[in-house]
Amino acid sequence: MGLETKSNKRNKEHCQLTKDKETNPNPLTNTTATISANSSPRKSRRRNRRLSMTPVQRLFETCKGVFSSGGPGIVPSPENIEKLQAVLDDFKPGDVGLAPNMPYFRSTVGRQTPAITYLHLYECDQFSIGIFCLPPSGVLPLHNHPGMTVFSKLLFGTLHKKSYDWVADAPCASAIMNSEGKHPDVQLAKMKVDSDFTAPCDTSILYPSDGGNLHCFTAVTQCALLDVLGPPYSTPDGRHCMYYYDFPYTHFSVDGLSVPEEERERYAWLQEREKPEDLAVVGALYRGPQIVDK
Repeated sequence: MGLETKSNKRNKEHCQLTKDKETNPNPLTNTTATISANSSPRKSRRRNRRLSMTPVQRLFETCKGVFSSGGPGIVPSPENIEKLQAVLDDFKPGDVGLAPNMPYFRSTVGRQTPAITYLHLYECDQFSIGIFCLPPSGVLPLHNHPGMTVFSKLLFGTLHKKSYDWVADAPCASAIMNSEGKHPDVQLAKMKVDSDFTAPCDTSILYPSDGGNLHCFTAVTQCALLDVLGPPYSTPDGRHCMYYYDFPYTHFSVDGLSVPEEERERYAWLQEREKPEDLAVVGALYRGPQIVDK
């Protein structure tokens, strides 16, 4: 009677312990919950920004990373090439606000060679982004890309591509002779591609000395071609766009040079020329989703 048994004492201690737990919650648990609650909105905002980024903005951000340490003749790493190629492979005409029925893709009345429209999206010292809009039969004549890595994505249409790379250790001009006994200023190149491509198709890539650095395009149907150049053309820096004639291998003879007959169609002689007079590339305002350069 007035004495506390061990059992009662244990029960009281248990009740008090339970009460203490209820009135004095673990501060560490509270802190963790607070941190989690505070950080979740930030993570959600970052996730929403990634999800809401337009394809054009994603392309721009990827190019900034891929070409950040680039320059003339410097090829991005295989990982970076794969990253940029993957972004371009997913591109669709609607991502840049284009459709085949737009005025850019109509043939120009009275012109033998249709005018081509160029839509400028972005350019800096490291890279440029733009779109060539070609009506049917539109031609981008054979031209070079000095020291550049170029990614081309056909957004829609069918396009014929013919490309070359220079042949290493090619014979000097003095050893080359035409049928008139003259020594023309030509250089030997090997054909890389001579085929039609129809969208959707993989992004094509050319390199400073490989992959078809010299190429020409002919539109079979209306075509839109998204181009990324790293670095872009720059006449002051020696990256001037040069145009070329191509002649069959059999057009010239060379002392000491022998190519098997079955392979001769894969070779051509290229000769520099002025910009073709019938080439008309007209700049137009790009009206698709805009790039934000932060």
